[in-house]
Amino acid sequence: MPYLLISTQIRMEVGPTMVGDEFSDQELMEYLGATKRNVLGNLFWEYYVNDPPRIVLDKLEARGYRVVSMTGVGQTLVWCLHKE
Repeated sequence: MPYLLISTQIRMEVGPTMVGDEFSDQELMEYLGATKRNVLGNLFWEYYVNDPPRIVLDKLEARGYRVVSMTGVGQTLVWCLHKE
């Protein structure tokens, strides 16, 4: 899985950070210390960490991921990362 999306709400810049969905690499989710949850009303599961995005980005860089793009979508910040 060379691509990864992480996101956080603008008002929550100190965490939590969403780091994956139910199909994400389990080993990577364990490395990040992510917890799997299902939010009431959603038909999918997501992985999140309590760390702010900066800490998550540092951990992912150590694993070889690089930021490809970053954008704001409404009240959400989203980073797209790629691993060679």
